Amino acid sequence: MATLAIINPATGGQIDEVPADDAATVALKAAQARAAQPRWHRVPLTERKACIERFRALVVRDLESLARTLTLDTGKPIRQARNELNGLLGRIDFFLGAVERSTGTEKVFDEGGMREQIEHVPLGVVGNISAWNYPWFVGGNVFVPALLTGNTVLYKPSEYATMTGLEIARLLYEAGVPYDAFITLVGDGGVGAALMEQRIDGLFFTGSYGTGARIARTMGSRMVKLQLELGGKDPTYVRADANVKNAAESLADGAMYNTGQSCCSVERIYVHASIYDEFVRSFVDVVKGFKVGDPMAEDTYIGAITRAPQLDVLDAQVEDARRKGGRLLVGGHRLPGPGNWYAPTVYADVNHSMELMREESFGPIIGIQKVADDAEAVAMMNDTRYGLTAGVYTPDETVARGILAQVNAGSVYWNCCDRVSPRLPWSGYGDSGIGLTLSTYGIQTFCRTKAWHLRSA
Repeated sequence: MATLAIINPATGGQIDEVPADDAATVALKAAQARAAQPRWHRVPLTERKACIERFRALVVRDLESLARTLTLDTGKPIRQARNELNGLLGRIDFFLGAVERSTGTEKVFDEGGMREQIEHVPLGVVGNISAWNYPWFVGGNVFVPALLTGNTVLYKPSEYATMTGLEIARLLYEAGVPYDAFITLVGDGGVGAALMEQRIDGLFFTGSYGTGARIARTMGSRMVKLQLELGGKDPTYVRADANVKNAAESLADGAMYNTGQSCCSVERIYVHASIYDEFVRSFVDVVKGFKVGDPMAEDTYIGAITRAPQLDVLDAQVEDARRKGGRLLVGGHRLPGPGNWYAPTVYADVNHSMELMREESFGPIIGIQKVADDAEAVAMMNDTRYGLTAGVYTPDETVARGILAQVNAGSVYWNCCDRVSPRLPWSGYGDSGIGLTLSTYGIQTFCRTKAWHLRSA
């Protein structure tokens, strides 16, 4: 039997070894999900909702142990692990409250004996290759609405969050979701590749652009609904009239929270020349106050880097910025000891010749660039192949709206950052992906529409 080693990124030590899937077991599980889907769809929505309500209660019941498992899996600081689980509860509440009105039959015409209706029916079997950085958030954005709308789910947690994925499955089964309605696939990229060979009706992936592009090439001719939630190089502009202290505190958290391993982490900061020096000083002071340490400690803010290969990416960006004239203010190196650790890093006087300002970092590293005016800020913010989020700090909402209307991004922020709401769609421009999750649109994405033309005899 194939197995998968579970490694603690904070120590580098092996935690466990779990049975893994291979091509044969993936095919068998896909067949089980296919056979089960009509049965699960026939379960009344009230009962499907009751299952998810019980799942929510079980997350609350086991929250502390689930948080510890998440921290062991990913190196996420324990308080941030709890935050993720508590944040999931609000998303579940939204899906439960919105699913009926989002997917109910729409009566759009009734005249002269002719009626027209739109029905929302499940896609069928949904494949979900999920992420490690927020496995409860990212996974829940898919499997909760997918199950509520009558789909069965083949769920592949990231190999860097396997224990958490197995805990998700345990709680769903305890909540009453049938074993063949939510099936977990354990393993590395080879298991994901095997999933793509199966007869599925939708594939939902969250991860890097490189992997997403390979998935798109593989699935492109299959006529399967494909949704790719990819990376970002998310910019923020601090205008001359901004509250420097507030902006620095907010953006330092936006850049470094979850050790910078968020698709919507702030990754580029542009500051008006008139307040640039003051902002940089304030920003560095905040970053220097972030405690790096044992992810299980309550006062730790910066945890381990989940994937060891990312350390090489961070090293390369730091060296590239140094060679091209960036001014290193703090950090810029790996930290000693076992495990995957990187010092919080701030570069000033950067520019767009540097990889630090062009390619996703996905770590506790940020570049700050001086701009002359709003027009230059907008030009720099749009100088990217990504388009996930963007923000501006200013007391003037009218000005903020005018700037953000010009920026190519799926989500925009005024005086805030690194924020996701279940009520708003999560989507991106360019290499940040295709499709969306969250909001009522993120429920309907798990359905196909069926048009009814009904004429009275």
